[in-house]
Amino acid sequence: MSRIGKKPVDVPSGVTAAVDGQDVKVKGPKGELAFRVHDEVVVEFKDGKVTVQPRDETKGARSKWGMSRTMVSNLVEGVTKGFEKKLEISGVGYRAAVQGKDLVLALGYSHDIKYPIPAGIDIKCAKPTEILISGIDKQRVGQVAAEIREFRGPEPYKGKGVKYAGEFIFRKEGKKK
Repeated sequence: MSRIGKKPVDVPSGVTAAVDGQDVKVKGPKGELAFRVHDEVVVEFKDGKVTVQPRDETKGARSKWGMSRTMVSNLVEGVTKGFEKKLEISGVGYRAAVQGKDLVLALGYSHDIKYPIPAGIDIKCAKPTEILISGIDKQRVGQVAAEIREFRGPEPYKGKGVKYAGEFIFRKEGKKK
C-alpha cells in the first residue's frame, strides 16, 4: 500500500487542473505542464483535489501508484513555485558566466565550455563560483544541473570541480612518502 499515493494532491487557487483520461494538465502563474499517467493507474479530479488510485491490486499497478501521485504533485508545485538547483564551483581559475543564451564555463581545460541554455530553463550566476538553475519542470532542471556537473565533477583529492550545493565530497588522502 503506497503511503504517498493515498494522499490527494491539493490544487491551490490560481491553478487550474484538468484530467482527460490518462492525461493530466496543470496551468498556473508560471506556466503550463502536462503528464501522461501510466495505464495501470486511475486519475480523478474533483473538489479541487487530484486523486490517484491503482486500477487493480497487481504489483505493477501498486509500484506506479506513488510515482504517479508524485509526478502530479510536481506539476502543481512547478507551476506555482518552480524548482531550482544550485551548483558550486571550486578550484583555482574555475568560473562561470552567462553570456547571452549560453553558459560559459572555465573549468581548467584548454578551452572554455559553452553550454546553450535550454528553453524553459533560467540560469543565473550571482558569483563566478555559483550557478543557479531554475524552471518549472523538475526533471529538466535536474537534468541540466547534472549535465553541467558532468563537465568537471568534483574530484576526491582536492575537491575541485562542479558540485551541488550541500553535496558532501568524500575526500581521500594523497600519496605518502
